Amino acid sequence: MYQEAFLTTYRTFLTPEELIDKLLYRYNKFSHAQDVSKKRLSRNAFSLLVRVVDELTSSELVSSINLRLLRLVAELVREGELTLAKIMRRKLLEKFDPNQKPIKKIEIVVSAPKSPLREATLIDFKSQELAEQLTLLENDFYQRLELPELLIWSREQNEEKCPNLVEFTEHFNKISWWCRNLILKPDDPTTREKYFIKFVHILKHLRKHNNFNSLLALLSALDSAPISRLDWPKQEKEMIQEYFSLIDCTSSFKSYRMTLAEAQPPCIPYIGLILNDMTIIRVGNTAKLADGDLINFQMRWQLFNVLECLRRFRKPVYPFQKDQNILQFLDDFNDYNSNDDEMWERSKEIKPTSTK
Repeated sequence: MYQEAFLTTYRTFLTPEELIDKLLYRYNKFSHAQDVSKKRLSRNAFSLLVRVVDELTSSELVSSINLRLLRLVAELVREGELTLAKIMRRKLLEKFDPNQKPIKKIEIVVSAPKSPLREATLIDFKSQELAEQLTLLENDFYQRLELPELLIWSREQNEEKCPNLVEFTEHFNKISWWCRNLILKPDDPTTREKYFIKFVHILKHLRKHNNFNSLLALLSALDSAPISRLDWPKQEKEMIQEYFSLIDCTSSFKSYRMTLAEAQPPCIPYIGLILNDMTIIRVGNTAKLADGDLINFQMRWQLFNVLECLRRFRKPVYPFQKDQNILQFLDDFNDYNSNDDEMWERSKEIKPTSTK
């Protein structure tokens, strides 16, 4: 477990290149030893090196690392360590040649698309099916997320180094704007009410699927001022309060954290709170201990526990089937790019503010 914590958090005090250099040094130092125990140290260093290479992100695959590892493969071949050379060569091919790397795919079956007689609306689809497709889309971003990106983001918020995390957060915002637009756009109040009710029912199924990220995206829309100020059915407003209490930010999101602790995978946690927790851990702790030389591993252990939650929840996959009709309707939420001012003005058109 301590090795896992180290591999997950070493970037907070070492660069991947520095760690690779240290592991290469350790491997070379003991690889020619006659003592069995020292020989074992060499093999352990090599195994750890393979793991480090496997978990490098795209932004970390710099030419200097590539050159070092290619030299290692050549040296292994010269020394007759063909098995080790083959292992490292295969790993390099996986990292630098995507065609050689087995791609992890969500286990889904694509249904044959139907030809609708008219343009589909949200009401045409069942709430459960909509929640399933939203969860599949969310899970696709979740599976592509590389854990080191969260460490990098908590330190420097560099979009170029965190492409998957940026896409994940943009997807969250798209879902929220999609919900706001669909509810506020119709001129007919009955249609607006139907959309509002529909989203409340979708929330119920998202909660059932432990898709907390999409759940929070829709809740942020329903709780936004342009929508919450309007008049909605009492029953649905009461139903929403249950979900609002789940994400109550008082007591550091205690209710949500307790719910997440009891959740069974597959599960998609709210990424915003994870990033916030990591920032608090970094700000509230010193990188090194008081003497200035020793690494503060307690801080890294806290970061590891946060990231381990992400790793644990994404191992199983959702068993849902892709529905091309719904996915075509959602269209990656591309046509819903309004801003807060536009939403507020539209809300005032629906229900003018009182004037004295």
